[in-house]
Amino acid sequence: MNTPTQRYTTTAIALHWLMAIGIVIAFGMGLTMTDMPGITPAKLRLYNWHKWVGVTLFAFAVLRALWRLTHAAPALPASIPRWQRQIAELTHYALYALIFAIPLSGYFYSLAAGFPVVYLGVLPLPVLIEKNAELKPLLQALHFWLNMGLAALVTAHVGAALKHHWIDRDDVLKRMLPWSS
Repeated sequence: MNTPTQRYTTTAIALHWLMAIGIVIAFGMGLTMTDMPGITPAKLRLYNWHKWVGVTLFAFAVLRALWRLTHAAPALPASIPRWQRQIAELTHYALYALIFAIPLSGYFYSLAAGFPVVYLGVLPLPVLIEKNAELKPLLQALHFWLNMGLAALVTAHVGAALKHHWIDRDDVLKRMLPWSS
């Protein structure tokens, strides 16, 4: 029989799901906008929205990391083998690294392409590098591959959570569900 597992805080749960939704939206926008031919108003609008979501996700990442540093995660059930605990910990570190690295790589890619980021069309972010034709393709590739890595890790993360819920029948997933008690 499972013993109830301590839940994450309401703040941690809210930041987790807000970021999850934002990441899916940003990823979908990124795939859509890069497949759009030419330079059209719709494509430019989508690029701006993508940047705005990225900046917002970066801000959420900072909040989430600060929250996590000051609020310990609930312990995993004792039934989880050590190797799974280690993989979960490494995966979480990698996810945190990517939620910082992806917006930063996109920001620097945009700057190297000669397009400053103006958050929500009103707040210009600092131009830390000038337009750079040699750096642009490297940052573009970096941004793309970091996103592919995030997609793979998120898939593994979701798969592990569902495995714990449906196969192991423990409370690992319930710790992060907003509607679960």
